[in-house]
Amino acid sequence: MFVLELGVGMVAQSTGLIADSLDMFADAAVYGVSLYAVGKAAKLKLKAAHFSGWLQITLALGVLLEVARRFLYGSEPVSGLMMGVGVVALIANITCLLLIFKSRNQGSHMKASWIFSANDVLANVGVITAGILVAVTESQIPDLVIGIIIGLVVLNGARRILLL
Repeated sequence: MFVLELGVGMVAQSTGLIADSLDMFADAAVYGVSLYAVGKAAKLKLKAAHFSGWLQITLALGVLLEVARRFLYGSEPVSGLMMGVGVVALIANITCLLLIFKSRNQGSHMKASWIFSANDVLANVGVITAGILVAVTESQIPDLVIGIIIGLVVLNGARRILLL
């Protein structure tokens, strides 16, 4: 999903899709780290969660810089692509959330995975909504706003994880 969403985000000139794709990349890394930490000591699980949090901060700052760049230099987001890929990503993230649900309280590494997946569902709904607003208003502003919101949500998720 990360590669698909990033590619479509670039073609569609959508900061919302690009932001969500980078968030999905971080999630994939978190899932990998979480799987590595299964069965390990609590200290290693906490380190895995903190690594995930720092990765999220890095990607969120990258997203916010991309929003600023597109604000300064302009973009023309393609609403149909935003909505279509947003729906596919939403289905993928709801599936992940359901898979994690039973294990979400089984260590800091699983709590981190739960937080990331829940944030993704919200981001997908935001991208779809922004796509609708881009179509209705014929403006890039809704896309830039959702890019900022996703960046801030990811930063907040990282903060929550680093406080575990």
